Amino acid sequence: MEELEHTCPHPRTTLTEPAIFATETSCDCRAPHEKLSITQARRGTPVDRPVRVYADGIFDLFHSGHARALMQAKNLFPNTYLIVGGTVCSDELTHKYKGFTVMTEHERYEALRHCRYVDEVLRDAPWTLTPEFLEKHKIDFVAHDDIPYSSAGSEDVYKHIKEAGMFVPTQRTEGISTSDIITRIVRDYDVYARRNLQRGYTAKELNVSYINEKKYRLQNQVDRMKEKVRNVEEKSKHFVYRVEEKSHDLIQKWEEKSREFIGNFLELFGPDGTWKQVFQERSGRMLSYALSPRESPCNSPPRELSPLRSPSPPGASALMSSMSEGDEDEK
Repeated sequence: MEELEHTCPHPRTTLTEPAIFATETSCDCRAPHEKLSITQARRGTPVDRPVRVYADGIFDLFHSGHARALMQAKNLFPNTYLIVGGTVCSDELTHKYKGFTVMTEHERYEALRHCRYVDEVLRDAPWTLTPEFLEKHKIDFVAHDDIPYSSAGSEDVYKHIKEAGMFVPTQRTEGISTSDIITRIVRDYDVYARRNLQRGYTAKELNVSYINEKKYRLQNQVDRMKEKVRNVEEKSKHFVYRVEEKSHDLIQKWEEKSREFIGNFLELFGPDGTWKQVFQERSGRMLSYALSPRESPCNSPPRELSPLRSPSPPGASALMSSMSEGDEDEK
């Protein structure tokens, strides 16, 4: 493939820059865009010749399915410049061909503008793609899911794009769509109406009748009472659980202390306890004292006379001796 000489690259937005809102083409390249095949685009193009891919959709209630479709379109080729428009058109056309939307035209544009995969958003794009529109915006390929899209009197609005070899299919994300989200809201309408009444919206804003308003408010009061009862029950259960837990801990500690007390008692007063050994030792010691008293020391000092007793007069000893001898002679 020949490299095309361009004097300026296609700008790309970043996360810090808002995406381009355009009603006219934003390509400033002077050289015409040569037609690319899908094979050539997948092999890669020069930096200043990105593959311009166009994706369209209503993008109402912008969700993850939309973001994944745009991510696929952005990653179709190594060097892709993603333009989003098509049925992101005015509310008038969208309501005419598609039906009533939840988000306004401006809100849908803003949602796309903040998607990281989008390089450019086209305002007021046509409902059906024409050769003039594709040429004007130098679009190489159109990305959309492969399911035939019947609208505006056509069985498949992308039929001519497919025949021209400019259609690249993307995959839908199962389980998420704008219709699914709206179905959830309609199915649980009472729940959301009651929630918004509780958050301060008026019955007029919600298009709720006077009787339904009173019914919803009464249901909200009943739900609040039920919630209070549930909270009390939960707190009671928690309190009982705490008491049981504390009781279990106290019983366990009491059992441990009881076992410790019994062990100490047996150690002290049991058959082989410490107290019995002490008693036997003291009894043996007392018995030995009684049978063999300790002797007086042989080197004891002489006993002193009592101060109350008078000393014997001189010669008293001789007198007593002579008296005892005289007694013996008489005998």
